[in-house]
Amino acid sequence: MIALSRRIASTLFALTFPLTVLILPASAAAGEADRLAERLQVGGQPMPVASIRDTPMEGIYQVRLETGESFYSDVEGQYFLVGDLYENSGQGLVNLTEQSRNDERATRLAGVADAERIIFRGTSDSQAEIVVFTDTTCPYCRQFHEEVPDLNAMGIEVHYLAFPRAGMNGEGARQLQQIWCADNRSEAMSSAKRQEALSGAVDCDNPVEAQYHLGMEVGVQGTPAIVLPDGRMVPGYVPAERLADMLGLDG
Repeated sequence: MIALSRRIASTLFALTFPLTVLILPASAAAGEADRLAERLQVGGQPMPVASIRDTPMEGIYQVRLETGESFYSDVEGQYFLVGDLYENSGQGLVNLTEQSRNDERATRLAGVADAERIIFRGTSDSQAEIVVFTDTTCPYCRQFHEEVPDLNAMGIEVHYLAFPRAGMNGEGARQLQQIWCADNRSEAMSSAKRQEALSGAVDCDNPVEAQYHLGMEVGVQGTPAIVLPDGRMVPGYVPAERLADMLGLDG
């Protein structure tokens, strides 16, 4: 099994261009994309192909691996390209890879049930929701949490997912597991962001590890990582008014 570097993988996501998409079963036998999947090897080892998609360039295919990493290949699997694909349109350069990366990110996050999130809604009518990968040991996450009441007042829901930046063996992972195991998760999250000690258990059935891996798969490299409704990811702390502006709302 061949894996691309984590740094490259974090910047490359599947190209969801509005053309044919072929999800490949192991026994696929028809079409160039199927044959490409059978040919894809590096050092004699087969690559773990999840899907192959057409691109706007004839003879070039986007290959997505089971690990979430992706690259481009010719039909013979002899030449690989790693990078973003742009369209030179009348409006200027359009990053098609970034567009598809955002689409896939939004789709992946939409699959996370509300019951597995920690949601701060406030009392105003909802105008938008953002997903935020967070870590209680992160100073900028604590600073962002102070903005949550202002965001809620503007009708912006904050949906937290866990991303222990030091990995599953770090203090952040333990605290996040305590939060997701708490009877009142929102209260536990706010307490942890105030750096108050948590005393709850960590051994309940919780989604922290799954969300950590999801975060890595959708390109999270640090916290907070804010994902807008269209799948765009904004790394780092952003003030409430600026976020409202990015969402097209009045601050």
